[in-house]
Amino acid sequence: MAIFLFLVLVAVVLGLIGAVAHGLGYLLAIGVVVLVVDIAFFAVRWSRRGRRRPVR
Repeated sequence: MAIFLFLVLVAVVLGLIGAVAHGLGYLLAIGVVVLVVDIAFFAVRWSRRGRRRPVR
């Protein structure tokens, strides 16, 4: 969970720098890609968590 929050923070910072700084639009694109990949990874990990068999 900590790595998920860290990557969200990195994506937001890259997006802000890319949006504010002139000529650094590629940082905005990188931030968006990092955010999308992070959310997809979290969704896959979360969906697998519910499929585990109970421990006996």
